[in-house]
Amino acid sequence: MPGEGGESKLQQRGKRLSGAVQQAVFVGPALIFFSLIVLVPFLMSFYYSLTDWNGVTTRVVWAGLDNFKRILLEDSEFRNAFWFTTRYTIAAVLLANAVGFTLALLLTQPLKSKNVLRTIFFLPNVIAGLLLGFIWSFIFVKGFAAVGEWTGIGFFNLPWLGTASTAFWGMVIVSVWQMAGYMMVIYIAAMMNMPRELIEAAKIDGAGRWQMLKSIIVPLVMPAFTVCLFLTLSWSFKVFDLNLSLTKGGPFGSTESVALNIYKEAFQNNRHGLGTATSLIFFLVVATVTTVQVIYTKRKEVEV
Repeated sequence: MPGEGGESKLQQRGKRLSGAVQQAVFVGPALIFFSLIVLVPFLMSFYYSLTDWNGVTTRVVWAGLDNFKRILLEDSEFRNAFWFTTRYTIAAVLLANAVGFTLALLLTQPLKSKNVLRTIFFLPNVIAGLLLGFIWSFIFVKGFAAVGEWTGIGFFNLPWLGTASTAFWGMVIVSVWQMAGYMMVIYIAAMMNMPRELIEAAKIDGAGRWQMLKSIIVPLVMPAFTVCLFLTLSWSFKVFDLNLSLTKGGPFGSTESVALNIYKEAFQNNRHGLGTATSLIFFLVVATVTTVQVIYTKRKEVEV
């Protein structure tokens, strides 16, 4: 019996060792790359945010909290960029989720062309943000002008990238066009997994379409709302490539996002310490907002 017990312990140790080796082989490389590419630069940013480094020379001057004081108390460009990013995020999140949810409702109906339409609406999400910006820049400047000249409709004759208000809505339109299809797929997946018996019971009880939507569909797909709101919030807050290629922050800096402001400070103005401090402040804001959103929407979820 002791021999059997000893053999059992050896087997358990062998299994533990085998499991540790498997984890090291499969998880280890990913953890190393994640640490080198994400974790180490993130930790280094804490140090550089407290310096006056220009990102080029090896000379690093300690600045303490001066960068943070300058950003929060003196930097009007950061405040303007933060205000634009906030307004843009609110508009893009609400519209992208509204359009995506509406498309999901329509394309879960018994339509013959629903698979084709789902593919068409999802395609914009496949196109890179930089390319989207260049495409829509041509559409706003040349395409809309040609349509406006042909039809005489004032909407197409607006200076879409020429004023602060039209450039703002131009960015929102392109963002919604890109994100709505992805949100649609998530909402469709949630709707397809709804218990059919609840839907049938509601119809038998005489529930109308609005009652079905409000009392059954929305509560059941609330987990999808949690995911979609989180994704659109984080994507909208971090918008950079679309902003760079579509408006370049113009006209006169009126559509400059925080991400673009960080890029300009760090890599164009060679104020790497200031740019790093801005990115840390921005990280805290985004992390706080998304965490609050997830906690709030999680509480609204129901179990079936």
